[in-house]
Amino acid sequence: MITRTLAQSRAVATGPLQALWALVLAAALIVAQAAAVDARAAPESFADLAQQVSPAVVNITTSTTVAADSGPVPQFPEGSPFDDFFRDFGGPGQGGPAQRSQALGSGFVISEDGFIVTNNHVIEGADEIEIEFFSGGRLPATVVGTDPNTDIALLKVESDDPLPFVSFGDSDIVRVGDWVMAMGNPLGQGFSVSAGIVSARNRELSGTYDDYIQTDAAINRGNSGGPLFNMSGEVIGVNTAILSPNGGSIGIGFAMSAEVVTDVVAQLREFGETRRGWLGVRIQDVTDDVAEAIGLDPARGALVTDVPEGPAMEAGIRQGDVIVSFDGADVADTRELVRRVAGTAVGKEVPVIVFRDGATETLRITLGRREEAQGAIPAAQAAPDEPAEADVLGMTVTTLTPDIAEGLGLSGSVTGLAVTAVDESTEAFDKGIRSGDVITEAGQQPVAAPADLEARIAEAKDAGRKSLLLLVRRGGDPRFVALSVE
Repeated sequence: MITRTLAQSRAVATGPLQALWALVLAAALIVAQAAAVDARAAPESFADLAQQVSPAVVNITTSTTVAADSGPVPQFPEGSPFDDFFRDFGGPGQGGPAQRSQALGSGFVISEDGFIVTNNHVIEGADEIEIEFFSGGRLPATVVGTDPNTDIALLKVESDDPLPFVSFGDSDIVRVGDWVMAMGNPLGQGFSVSAGIVSARNRELSGTYDDYIQTDAAINRGNSGGPLFNMSGEVIGVNTAILSPNGGSIGIGFAMSAEVVTDVVAQLREFGETRRGWLGVRIQDVTDDVAEAIGLDPARGALVTDVPEGPAMEAGIRQGDVIVSFDGADVADTRELVRRVAGTAVGKEVPVIVFRDGATETLRITLGRREEAQGAIPAAQAAPDEPAEADVLGMTVTTLTPDIAEGLGLSGSVTGLAVTAVDESTEAFDKGIRSGDVITEAGQQPVAAPADLEARIAEAKDAGRKSLLLLVRRGGDPRFVALSVE
């Protein structure tokens, strides 16, 4: 392509000015090509980068008091000469002398006044925390705040002199294949550097707010809490976990992204705790068959399965709505919505666009605080009067009576259809519906008798739908399932 462009430039360069422009264009293209090659090339050495950031990386040693287990102890008569011995060293009922347990980890300084980031699991339960700097100096640290949900902790040391520190970079612009460098205290060996590339992004391990960068840079025990740097010396992740059959590095390490960490650290620094936004909905991803059942094209957003008392209910969000936009940004799936809501300030009023009955509607919701709403209870519905039973879509369903609801561990006020049997050869079984489940909605309308479900099936067929959306509860937990009606 470049050769062809240069040839074309020469073909039209008939005068001195045109020849000059051709030379300028050729030089620009050559410079651009060289820059592209340089951006992709491996660095000749990581030495300068390591020297630049090492003073801000720290080793962390924690000490914890552990009560010793004295085990079985012989019993002696009162006044025995052994009484004095056990009084001093622990005897029956005394548990033995306490012991000190130590653990090692890593961290990094983020401000000259001594704030330090590490993993929560590095310092959890510690009585004493000591920070060792690259220079060899040591200082005691106190805990400012922790967030077990993201495994991040913020510490503070007091120093007479300003401390060297590093800054966070933009983890969202990191690409798979970019070079990265990890630093820390692996296996208690002291300051150590390893390098590799970004193997994957947006990894989820087990947490609600997970956004891990996967790397093949060697990360071992003791690296926890240490920084993952880009080639500009900015922290783009906090080394947190490894995937390994033997406890050692096999090239699959995970660092919590700076995008998540910076929000958490800012809250811990200001409040000493996290204050995440709370929308007040239970949600699930929108699959292709669910999207077809409700007429949403393409499949996207977060499908609302339940609306307990809270901000969403007050603003008018309904069960069966699909949240397609939050605070001016499109929502791809549930994970994206959870992260955006959590990262939004408590008390902020945000626009939320929902897909409902074939059209979009904008609602304005003032966010609550998740930490204060963990025990929110879903709203209940009224009970039906007459029981009935029918075989529909491969399921045997019956009107949910208070007695049946009690047997399933549900509130007697819950309405719907109890699934008493499922044909294992049907789509309903393949999609996880089982005996004991309760269908509370079909086609985004409540169902209280088998006739209601049959009516929803007929309506879906009349509307040309290939599937019908069911709201299914198991043990009180709701989820949507789309079943074919053809």
